[in-house]
This record gives sequence, structure tokens and C-alpha cells, in this order.
Amino acid sequence: MNIWNLNLRHLKAAAETARLGTISEAARAVHLTQPAVTQALSRLERQVGLPLFERHPGGIRPTEAARLLVPRITAALDLVGSPRVTMAEMHAFIALADAGSYGGASLATGLSQPTLHRGVRDLSVALARSLTERRGRGIALTHQGRRLARNFRLARAELEAGIAEVDALKGQETGRIAIGAMPLSRARILPSAVALFLKQWPEAVVDIVEGSYAELIEPLRDGTLDILVGALRDPGAGDDLVRRRLFDDRPAVIGRHGHPLAGQSKVDMVALASLPWIVPPNGTPLRAQWNRMFDAAGIEKPRVPVECGSVMMIRQILMGSDMLTLLSPDQVAVELEAHWLAHICDAPPDVVRTIGVTHRSQWRPTARQRAFVDLMYHVINGE
Repeated sequence: MNIWNLNLRHLKAAAETARLGTISEAARAVHLTQPAVTQALSRLERQVGLPLFERHPGGIRPTEAARLLVPRITAALDLVGSPRVTMAEMHAFIALADAGSYGGASLATGLSQPTLHRGVRDLSVALARSLTERRGRGIALTHQGRRLARNFRLARAELEAGIAEVDALKGQETGRIAIGAMPLSRARILPSAVALFLKQWPEAVVDIVEGSYAELIEPLRDGTLDILVGALRDPGAGDDLVRRRLFDDRPAVIGRHGHPLAGQSKVDMVALASLPWIVPPNGTPLRAQWNRMFDAAGIEKPRVPVECGSVMMIRQILMGSDMLTLLSPDQVAVELEAHWLAHICDAPPDVVRTIGVTHRSQWRPTARQRAFVDLMYHVINGE
């Protein structure tokens, strides 16, 4: 179901009914009449397609559907942060934040621009905050607006996960998972895990967004992505992410087929330093490993005329030059097998990067999302 058809006040009534155990106390908590709460619960039950509460002489008891949904509702409402916010306002504001303009938001949602303007304006008034500002002919979010947009996206993710869990009780869960795929994950881990996942749950939906860590980390924090798969970064101060190791990757020095250094029984660091390299930009784990490789040998680092993280681009440049790069053999397995590229030599033993899964510390996966992460470990372990 479409979560935008839900009513935040009705969701609050359901959460309070589950917490307090009676409709009368829930009505007082949400400032509605008992008949209004009863109607709100009935409408919500029709929307989710399952009863949420069982009535008995001592009060009201949550069903299994409510036990799954209510914690998600509570988390979403905490993120929304105000009882004055409506679902229509939340929808309008996320649409504007995602699209960057009212015209783009209208095209993305099908809502009219006046409706979107009204929703964002009413939200700003209700919260007594300035959420947007004019920048030339465009619209930008203020600092408060950006923070609110993130909270709203995370609230949306909680509600979507809650509906998915309730759908699973009806045998209708699609098992959607949104994955940020960094370079190494695309070579072996994700294709195998996705194939196994869809074999077990053919009705599932897997959204894969490719990019660098810098491109994917904010969508992860926003709740647009569920997990990132790729080289793990060291945590920073106040870090809000959890990192789980999958395996350690040992990169190798790669060059073109027929490279002057290819086929030599031993390639020393002096020879490697005499040639130009293609490596990722500073700040990436592989660049840090490359730097340490030459620092540990006490050799001045070679010239880097090209900084690039795209395996496709690196492959093409290598094939037409004597440049070298540092990559996992898994990332260029097809090129090595086709004799387009050559394994020049192994990197020193201490050149290693940890590949794993990154997710928000507050992320609570659905059963299918948890199953997908488990499948990646099965792929790594050859099970």
C-alpha cells in the first residue's frame, strides 16, 4: 500500500492504544473522542488489511500485526517530531527536497504545484521554522530544512518497513531492499547474492544504486538506501553507522596484456615506482593502501597522472598505455581471462582492505532484508 494514504494522527492513536491498552486512555492521549479513535483504528485496519487489536473485557490487546507495525509507527512519529505535522505536508516536503524544485516534485508525485506549495508552507507555519529559501530562480532547503528532510525520509523508511512486515503476515511481502553498491561489491558479492535471493523469493525487489562512498553515504543516512556494500571506512567522531566485515580483499598490481613488467618472475618496488599509475582519489581506502605500499618501502611515490575509481575507465586507459593500477583481481576477472589485462604482481602482504556492509545504527531490517545480508555471508563462505 501507499504510505501517503495513511494518517499520522491515526497512527498515533494506534500506537497509544497499544501502549495504554484501552481506547479511552488512548483518546485522552491523542486529544480525540473515543468514537474518533475507534473510527481511526478501523480505517487503519482496513488500510493494512489485518486486524490490529483484539477486544476483550479487560481492554484491548495488540495482534501480531500491531506488534510488528506499532514499533515502526513509534519510531516514525519520533522522527517526525511534532503532532502538528500531517502526512500531506510530509509528502510535499520530501518531494520538494528530493526534486529540488516544485516543478520537479510535481512531475515525480503527480501532485499539483499549488498543492505542494501549500503543503510546504503549512508545514513551515506549523513548526514555526524557515525550511526553504530562494537561491536565484531555484529553491534550496535551509539547515533546519535539510535536517527535517532527513528525519522525514527515515520516518518514511520506518513506515514502509512496517507495512512490508504486515504484508508478510498476509503472504504478500515483496522483500524490497535498496543497496548502495561500491566498486568491488559489483564484481562478485552482489551478483551472486542477488541471484540467490531472487531464486528463494522471486517476488522480491532489489534496488541497486552504483556509486562511490561519497555519493552513497548521504542516501544511506537518509534512509533512501538500506545498506552499502564495499570497502569499509574508519568510523568518525559521533559516527551513526555500523560496519560489518564480509572479507578481506588483497589487491594486485594490474597492467595491460603485454606490459613490459608482465611475466617477470619478480617485480620490485623500484620498477613499480618507475611507471605512472592510475589510482583512486585521496580519502579512499585503496589510495591509502597504495600510499602505504610505497611509504613502507621507503620509495618516493610514482607519478599519478590519472585519479579514477571507475573500473571501466581504468581498464580502457590501461589497455592503451604502460600505466599500472592497484585493483582486486575479482574486479577485472573477465579482462584478465580475455588477456586484455595482466596480473603484474601481488601487492605486499600488508596491503589489504576490508570489504563489508555498512548500515545505519538505528536500522531494523525486515526479515527479507536480514535474509539478504545473510546470503552475502553464504556467498563469501562458499555455502
